[in-house]
Amino acid sequence: MSNKSGTPLGDAIEHYFRHQGIKRRMEQASVVPEWSELVGDKIAAVTSPREVRRDGTLIVAVKSAAWMQELQLMEPTIRTQLVKRGKKIKRIVWRGE
Repeated sequence: MSNKSGTPLGDAIEHYFRHQGIKRRMEQASVVPEWSELVGDKIAAVTSPREVRRDGTLIVAVKSAAWMQELQLMEPTIRTQLVKRGKKIKRIVWRGE
């Protein structure tokens, strides 16, 4: 199916989403349901991703202060792994539950 300009509808929708930043936001938000497979069971057991802000900041709740401290030290490694898997996360903010 094409629109009046002859562009396939799917391409037009893709262009619109990309232009509006929706595609990037969807990619960022995909971190939440994929969290355990992205970070592993050990980290997933003590954390819960809450939101991804428009600026690429991921907010993650952490069950204990000890884990929060450990995860703050691990953040560069975790963020690098997220980026390698196509997640456009610029920083992670760890918060107590």
